[in-house]
Amino acid sequence: QVQVVESGGRLVQAGGSLRLSCVASGRTFGTYAMGWFRQAPGQEREFVAAITWSGVVTPYANSAKGRFTISRDNAKNTVYLQMNSLKPEDTAVYYCAATPGVADLLRIRSDYWGQGTQVTVSS
Repeated sequence: QVQVVESGGRLVQAGGSLRLSCVASGRTFGTYAMGWFRQAPGQEREFVAAITWSGVVTPYANSAKGRFTISRDNAKNTVYLQMNSLKPEDTAVYYCAATPGVADLLRIRSDYWGQGTQVTVSS
């Protein structure tokens, strides 16, 4: 059993920065790829970024390139999403996910999902 819990979402001004955290519980954390996704009301859930258990970062979503950075600290059982130069269109519920294969995350597939954390970017 693996649990993932996101935190750090809040209201932020456009152009600002925010760091989301995702804490994973479970003894298999070190073997799991982790990813960040987001979903706005009335829209499909979309891929943002992913990282393998060994720390290899996959290509970011086009909307995130140059602005977002995913990182992982296995010693702390934590994955981060650093978001800079935030735009109103970044407003969404951000979800963390954990699954053995990073390729699944790229297909928005995962064994475990967090509850989501709300990020709101004001104009």
